[in-house]
Amino acid sequence: MRAVCLPVTVDVDLNDVARSDGMLFVRNGVGLAGRGVAARVPFTEAQSLLESIECDNQVGGPGTGPVAVGCLPFEGLTPGGQSGVLSELVVPEVTIGKDATGRCWMTVIGDADPAEAFDIVSLRTSAASYFVRPVEDDSVYCDAVVQARDAVRSGVADKLVMAREIVVECDRAIDIHAVLRRLKASFGSSYRYSFDGFVGASPELLVAREGDMVRSLPLAGTKPRTGDPEADARIAAQLVASMKNQIEHRVVIDVVHDTLLPWCSYLDWEPEPSVLAVANVQHLATAIEGRLSSPAPSVLDLAAALCPTPALGGHPRDVAFRLVRQIEGRERGRYGGAVGWVDAHGNGTWAVAIRCAQFSADRQSAVLTAGCGIVADSDPDDELAETQAKFQAMLAAIVRP
Repeated sequence: MRAVCLPVTVDVDLNDVARSDGMLFVRNGVGLAGRGVAARVPFTEAQSLLESIECDNQVGGPGTGPVAVGCLPFEGLTPGGQSGVLSELVVPEVTIGKDATGRCWMTVIGDADPAEAFDIVSLRTSAASYFVRPVEDDSVYCDAVVQARDAVRSGVADKLVMAREIVVECDRAIDIHAVLRRLKASFGSSYRYSFDGFVGASPELLVAREGDMVRSLPLAGTKPRTGDPEADARIAAQLVASMKNQIEHRVVIDVVHDTLLPWCSYLDWEPEPSVLAVANVQHLATAIEGRLSSPAPSVLDLAAALCPTPALGGHPRDVAFRLVRQIEGRERGRYGGAVGWVDAHGNGTWAVAIRCAQFSADRQSAVLTAGCGIVADSDPDDELAETQAKFQAMLAAIVRP
């Protein structure tokens, strides 16, 4: 394959490039949107494929030239190398990118028509009927929390993450382009993504690599927001003071730090967590940043090593996997894994796949998943309420009667 990467002089909204049938990964207007499929490739083979593509790159920098976008499932990569089609990445035929300076570019592979990426259509919304239902009764989730809490109290695990699902059904196809526009309006500072009907707005950076620099922003510990600044400030103070949330957060930071450290010449992190607020909830967050040793690994290697973090599975990892499967009794698929992109030089950004919905092929239904970290002091009713708060991000973007 051959590619060319050229500067784009017109302002572009990446949501309008991706539309309902393309690919998107963007935060604060910075990111990538792709259209068409030049290749589908297993996660473990994506880096070598990108390196093999001859590219006339007239722009330069991370994200320019051929890229691969996609998801790594919750189960990550098996010892055999991949975990089925869920771990496939896509190399788009046409990719539009934008960086923090406002610079835009376009990468075209083969004979793809770049004009189609700019064929912006007007959104036309109409009234629809929606039905929202839990996959299981609330009491089932509360029972799962109790089982997980008892496992932690007995010393079997330090932390477990229990997730639950709800289904949104509509009397017509849901317009993913419209959903992306609504997510942009409410969650512009989150990592918003769309890939094969998997759509979301994640506040959590799993890992980003730019040259020899690496960053991560683990989140763990959550409280709702009310919309009242004074009330939210009180809730944030309670979040910081909560021993339960601090323990949950510390487990995640330690694992992310210890996982990245062997690749780094140095790795630093904030001494105390801060509070990261998004539209509906607020989290404890700790920024981690370091410099990678030479030769620097691909961001794919880093994402595979980190995925899933204890914020989505638990700790220790093998024990958590076993107990999560046993207690939840279902496959999580892409929820709790990672979503992002990589370029031919190994640069890229991967977010934790949360605040998400998996749409059906006909787009008339979507499964939403949300989970909570369970430690010894967890209360089932509080954890249920936390999942309800987390569901609001996608529910508000999808349900428009």
